[in-house]
Amino acid sequence: MVSRGPVFEFILLSSYFWLHCSSENFIFNGFKQATDRLSLVNSTKITKDGLLQLTNDTSNALGQAFFSSPIPMIKINENVSEAISFSTSFILDIVTVGSAGGHGLTFVIAPSKKLPEAYIANYLGLFSPSNNGNFSNHVFAVEFDHVMDNGLFNDTDDNHVGVDLNSLKSNTSYKAAYYSNQNSMVQFRLESGKPIQAWIDYNGTNKILDITVSPLPIPKPSRALISYQVDLAPIFKNEMYVGFTSSTGKLASSHYIIAWSFSNEGLSQAIDLSRLPKFPHPPGTTTVSRSKVIKVAILSSVATLAVIAILFGVSLYLWQRAKLAERIEDNWEREHPHRLPYKDLYRATKGFKETKILGTGGIFGHVYKGLLSKTKEMVAIKKISNNARQGMREFVAEISSLGRMRHQNLVELRGWCKINQDLLLVYEFMTKGSLDALLFNHNNETRIILTWEQRLKILKGVASGLLYLHEEWEQQVVHRDVKSSNVLLGSDLNAKLGDFGLARLYEHGTNPHTTHVVGSLGYMAPELSYTGKGTTSSDVFAFGMLVLEVVCGRRPIENDAPTDELNLLEWVRDCEVHGHLMKVVDPCIANECDNQEVEMALKLGLVCCQSIAEVRPSVRQVIQYLNGTEQLPNDLKLVYLNPDSMSFAAQKSFPWSYGSADLS
Repeated sequence: MVSRGPVFEFILLSSYFWLHCSSENFIFNGFKQATDRLSLVNSTKITKDGLLQLTNDTSNALGQAFFSSPIPMIKINENVSEAISFSTSFILDIVTVGSAGGHGLTFVIAPSKKLPEAYIANYLGLFSPSNNGNFSNHVFAVEFDHVMDNGLFNDTDDNHVGVDLNSLKSNTSYKAAYYSNQNSMVQFRLESGKPIQAWIDYNGTNKILDITVSPLPIPKPSRALISYQVDLAPIFKNEMYVGFTSSTGKLASSHYIIAWSFSNEGLSQAIDLSRLPKFPHPPGTTTVSRSKVIKVAILSSVATLAVIAILFGVSLYLWQRAKLAERIEDNWEREHPHRLPYKDLYRATKGFKETKILGTGGIFGHVYKGLLSKTKEMVAIKKISNNARQGMREFVAEISSLGRMRHQNLVELRGWCKINQDLLLVYEFMTKGSLDALLFNHNNETRIILTWEQRLKILKGVASGLLYLHEEWEQQVVHRDVKSSNVLLGSDLNAKLGDFGLARLYEHGTNPHTTHVVGSLGYMAPELSYTGKGTTSSDVFAFGMLVLEVVCGRRPIENDAPTDELNLLEWVRDCEVHGHLMKVVDPCIANECDNQEVEMALKLGLVCCQSIAEVRPSVRQVIQYLNGTEQLPNDLKLVYLNPDSMSFAAQKSFPWSYGSADLS
């Protein structure tokens, strides 16, 4: 053990003193004089009246505002890191354009005062499809959301307050309301256009987060809307930035912060309501009074408005016609089969309405549910935006080629469409959705609890589809993104692998010598970090992680799990070493499964996840093990990558494994 001398003790004591003594306490009763103390990004600005306007009444807008200086949020108490207690209050106002608007705003504590990956619409200017849910985000937020996400993040409703830890899937959320003196709950609308005050108080000692909201001028209710037990120490870094984010989608709202108070050394200062700037519109103004003004204007200029309406109608018709018109840019576009008319897909999705969104397609875009009017067939339509003209022809040729694939365990690609720089891929619709949703959507009262027999059948189906891609089709296809959300289930729970070949979109139009790491966190084989090239063996690694995920009933990376169970692969390895492998089995099937089959599946998953690509089995061998026609070898040992030396080494001894490798 290294000796800790006086110098080390002095440094430790100095750090302890600094962390305990650093504090921040500020208040803004309006923001006219706050320009040099705030960092404003994108559409955010300070209005002439002194309001902090995060987003204006335009669609697809994004705004971020942070206090410019970092704030200490971690203290050391007896060599243990603890989150510092903090308190904040602010007044927000959401002004909706028309009868409905979107989306919402957040109070956020983040490691940076810029969130460059932030996305619009449902992502509230906070996360993006590529980083939402990552434990490495280190982001705490309280969302004030007035749009239902249609299943994307399992929102409570279209008017709620929620607590978000590294993800927009709230840890807890409630309808916007406050408790009266009689302790009865009074609900109100966030986008009412009237100012609302919010109080957020966190006790770092008791680890209790209290969130209280009420419309002005109602004082702070004695009972919090949300009282949530949570340890923020794993989320916070030593220094963090506090602020707000907001976004709009196709529908727009203006999101304002009127005043703000913050402290990390006790209760924040009370906001002086007598010193507030002028609200976005006069208090008491209603849609009725506005409609009266509009009515008078209409009556005074009926003839003019009639002409304008006719011209607008004609323009709208011509614009709609031009929008749906497809332009064949080159003869090569006529040469590839399976092309579908854009107008059919537009009408099938009601103009790609947000209500038709089934889910996000990662960096590629959204997936919509559509009904083709000609065939009355339900389909899933993935919309991909590709800004680069180079490589479009090659990509369409590849998609046309993949459209010839036919296998009972692959989602069938029914067709494609190209308009401007957007690609639309049309797949058969899978009624039961994704395996990911069935395994982990615990809030859905109607969810299906998969039995062990059903899970084993699903794994065999995925392996069969992967074998077709690797060995049985006319060309070898590396999937590159095998994971539970890409396994789709039909009405009979027949598993089909989707999104095959789409990772190739990365390579079109780039230098042939340039490679890109493609895949999802937790499923990526270790060699991808230095080769960047997906292979059939890296697909096998991802399938091995899928096997462990299905058997254990949990994701590869589980943020809320104990430290020794955070990484699923490492946890299963450790349990095998200590002789209690069955401990990892999903409790939903633990009492009804065949122990020998489950143990075989767990060991097969570990064999597929070995770090050396050459010692992993092929998919054909995997199917033989799953079917029981071959037995797993029991005379070899697992090998995996030593992250310290970045060299191959046999770190742990196992009484079984697959294959062998020259580690020299």
